[in-house]
Amino acid sequence: MLNRLLAPPASRNCLDLAALASLDVSAEALSRELNAARVRADKVLARTFEQGTAIRELVQARAWVIEQLVLTAWHALIDADEQLELVAVGGFGRGELHPHSDADLLILCPEDRAVPEDMLEAFIRVLWDADLHPGHGVRTVNDCAAQARSDVTVATNLMETRLLAGCGDLYEAMVRRTQPPGLWPAEEFFAAKSAEQHQRHEQFEDTVYNLEPDLKNGPGGLRDIQMVAWVARRHFGTSTLHGLVEHGLLSEREHEQLIEARDRLWAIRWALHQLAGRAEERLLFDHQRQLAALFGYTGDGNEAVESFMQDYYRTVMAVERLNEQLLQMFEEELLSGRRHLPSARLDEHFSLHHGYLEANDEQAFVRRPSLLLELFLVLADNDQIRGVRASTIRLIREHLFLIDDGFRRDPEHLALFLALLKRPRRVYSQLERMGRYGILARLIPAYGQVTGRMQFDLFHVYTVDQHILFVVRNIRRIANGLNPEQFGNAIKVFASIERPEVLYLAALFHDIAKGRGGDHSELGASDARDFLDRLEMAEADRALVCWLVEQHLLMSMTAQRRDISDPAVVAEFAAAVGDRRHLEHLYVLTVADIAATRPKLWNSWKDSLLKDLFESTCRQLAEASSGPRDRSAQAAEIRIEALELLERHDLARDRAEAIIARLHDAVIARLDADQLAWSVERALAATDRTQVACRNLGDKGITEIFMHAPDFDGLVALAAREFDRMEINVLAARIATTSDEMSWNLFQLMDANGHALNDSDTARLERALLRQLDQRDIRPLPGRPIPRRLRPFMRRSEIRFEPVAVQTRLEIGATDRPGLLSAIAEGLLAADVRLHDARIATFGQRVEDVFMLTTLDGRALDEIARDRLEAELRRRLDPRKSEHEGEPATIGVARR
Repeated sequence: MLNRLLAPPASRNCLDLAALASLDVSAEALSRELNAARVRADKVLARTFEQGTAIRELVQARAWVIEQLVLTAWHALIDADEQLELVAVGGFGRGELHPHSDADLLILCPEDRAVPEDMLEAFIRVLWDADLHPGHGVRTVNDCAAQARSDVTVATNLMETRLLAGCGDLYEAMVRRTQPPGLWPAEEFFAAKSAEQHQRHEQFEDTVYNLEPDLKNGPGGLRDIQMVAWVARRHFGTSTLHGLVEHGLLSEREHEQLIEARDRLWAIRWALHQLAGRAEERLLFDHQRQLAALFGYTGDGNEAVESFMQDYYRTVMAVERLNEQLLQMFEEELLSGRRHLPSARLDEHFSLHHGYLEANDEQAFVRRPSLLLELFLVLADNDQIRGVRASTIRLIREHLFLIDDGFRRDPEHLALFLALLKRPRRVYSQLERMGRYGILARLIPAYGQVTGRMQFDLFHVYTVDQHILFVVRNIRRIANGLNPEQFGNAIKVFASIERPEVLYLAALFHDIAKGRGGDHSELGASDARDFLDRLEMAEADRALVCWLVEQHLLMSMTAQRRDISDPAVVAEFAAAVGDRRHLEHLYVLTVADIAATRPKLWNSWKDSLLKDLFESTCRQLAEASSGPRDRSAQAAEIRIEALELLERHDLARDRAEAIIARLHDAVIARLDADQLAWSVERALAATDRTQVACRNLGDKGITEIFMHAPDFDGLVALAAREFDRMEINVLAARIATTSDEMSWNLFQLMDANGHALNDSDTARLERALLRQLDQRDIRPLPGRPIPRRLRPFMRRSEIRFEPVAVQTRLEIGATDRPGLLSAIAEGLLAADVRLHDARIATFGQRVEDVFMLTTLDGRALDEIARDRLEAELRRRLDPRKSEHEGEPATIGVARR
């Protein structure tokens, strides 16, 4: 009756069983001896792992080791007369444990006897003190049956049990009461487990593409493999995944893929447990680079870690696909609810089977390879179809080899693909499905190279292939007028676009060369040209697609990194764009691209920047013959418009003109009329020389703050410190000094959640800044610790100087983190330089800020001053290695 594990080869030399059997000591001494035995065994298994032993042997060996230690404690502390039975549950019940996995135990007690609590407490305490990670429950058979009846998770755990100690009568009764057909008929069990998986996936945004994925519980992880095994066991009574082959639900090749994926994830999990020293299931940034090295990945920069993670994502994508396929097959067999869905023959090639599309003939794709693409046109045109039948999905995957170079060059096939892009509905959903089934990777080989390709940073939260498809999804939403609160202006611009397929093709190729080295925009444009030359498209459209791919970053870089209030910048951008058609396409692509990079990256602030650039470029293109406007002329226009606004608020024109006259044209030209009017109004309303005022700009989703006070060195550092203290993000800054030595500073802000500040926070900020401006207490704050998620990405800051007339331009590229602007401002103060203007730009984890500086007496910085400033900045911006880099790996294994 006992179901003990046999010692696998990998357990050799792990334990001295004779020594364990002879232990007869106190509970305290027993826990010490068991702990020492566990430590020795773990070291042996770690060495065995490094030597490349099959992971299946290792997880079985560790389960065997823990079993021997648990049984040693049981026999030493539990009186056989108590008629208790010890049962292994869950992973321990399956005989599969990783270095820090819990050993789940069920202690079965007779119904008619008191539970020997002191004895069991001593047993569990010894296991805890020996660091055996026990998870335990003490139950009667009736308890087990009642809990299994009400909770599918309990019922699932009780499916995977082994009797370790005891006569087995209680265990047999528990199995009879909780296994089929006693509880949870197969149909109910499947429905409950499907709902459970759906809820679990929702916790991970229902995607395998998480930056720090959970390899146990995340989509495509180990739990998804176990989910399939549980349903198969409940329905077919099979205890192994190969039982799915025997029942026709998996092919031999699919079974091999599932086992290979499981073993791959097991190996990563084993290494992760050893690295973390605990039961860590998440591939945290701290560990990803170390794991890449452990598994033999090499390369410069981030190449090794990105290749490792690409293989990981491809593994979980394979699991996700097989999980989806198998669950659909289970659904067909187990759930009668689908029977009411339509079934009909659609044409000679396809039929509808209870709502799902299926091929009429298993040889259909061999006889007519174009059906591999025609299938998606059928799906796009028929809204009755819920999806593709699992058996047909299998046929598609088995016939991907048909999409070879000849297939890719066939005009008929390319026409089918172009026809899909021209469909009025379901373009994204079919491209996403083509990506999932492997069609896109075969049709466009360059797409296959970026499938599962991640970028080791905090900016790009999706793999490249997923990002590409999300860009298409956003363009579709814009085309259909969806999410007007996000894409309102883009929806208006899209109305002028005649051939949306141009944008879809640009989206498909814009990042397709990521990870290849070189300029991915140029390489992607070359890939696009090779593909487009085979399509029946007008040359003007082909050229536009290639131009969009090559220039897809132009508009976002111009809007976010350059001063778009400068007419020369707008004229330069307009010249690069050339005409309105190129501008409209680039604008829509840019909006869709930014919004698909990471959640919440697209906001009202970025929308307003791109909209302003779009509108000013339209004006420039319309006035192309006149060249860029003069900044003085621009300042004059802004001044006139601001005065008109002020007059509407009954402010005396002469007073407003007097205060505006203190501002240089270069300052006015960088404001819009509304900013100038509002700041003048607040300056005039001040009861003394110091004024701090806030307002929320609803159309931009930001808070603007105006500081007007007698200028002094360190004023900006003081403000930045207060923003830092309140966890406020600075989006942009306009820093100026009037002709009568008053500061005239405008900051545009968001809170830590990317929203405008609420009324309470703005009032608190105003009070704090007024107090600080009065006290002028500019002592630096202690440095802020680097957050854990940022530490693997910390790099040496880039600091560049450039002379600009009588000023010096300072450019800083650095990893963003709390307190960065405050640290920069304090560095400027410590170096005795004066700040005249600043532009703040943040791109995910990276900031690229620009500051215009002089010495205190108004001259450009000489070499000595620049060196001193760089030293002050580096002292604050570049933490020592030990502060942000993990310890070197302590285990080494080459596994690919």
